[in-house]
Amino acid sequence: MDRPKPFSMIREFHLADWFTLGNACAGMGALFAVMSFLQSGDRLHLQYACALIPLALAFDVLDGRIARWRQKSSALGRELDSLADVISFGVAPAVIAYGCGMQGLYDRIVLVFFVACGVSRLARYNVTAEKLSGGTGKVAYFEGTPIPTSMLLVAVLWVAVAQGALGDALWGGVWWLAGFRLHPLVLMFALSGSLMVSRIRIPKI
Repeated sequence: MDRPKPFSMIREFHLADWFTLGNACAGMGALFAVMSFLQSGDRLHLQYACALIPLALAFDVLDGRIARWRQKSSALGRELDSLADVISFGVAPAVIAYGCGMQGLYDRIVLVFFVACGVSRLARYNVTAEKLSGGTGKVAYFEGTPIPTSMLLVAVLWVAVAQGALGDALWGGVWWLAGFRLHPLVLMFALSGSLMVSRIRIPKI
């Protein structure tokens, strides 16, 4: 029996898959930047974290275009894309929000809900993509808002960081409910997550 060659999985990667990995790396960079902020208190790290999300989106757009241009796609590439999106557009925005001060109990519940919605939305897309394509190989529309729309939330947070509106100085202040904190700004994550798991049809451009 032939033994698999070393790094045989990497050898099977298409060009688009490397751009997908660039997406994941940008998301991880954002996570590390938030950790650096929490250690140092330097707001510049939060701005770096926010800036890495548009970079992740650029990689995400390019991997799809390259796959269509080269007419090379695979189930591995699709799963890789979803996992990268979870990091860059699910976990990273939630961690950036936490770094900005959404650290109360209710804040954490909402941020976990947001990530869970993002994961669920991607899983639903992967399962139903073939059905939605109608046998044409091209999906005509998304069900629920795509997870990269979380970049809009990151843009809001970037402005908040630039203005020094962090912690209890976040826009909307802080509410105390049953002894636990809630920053009303976190509710935009609740709305975003709810839209991702909705049945709203978004035409795919």
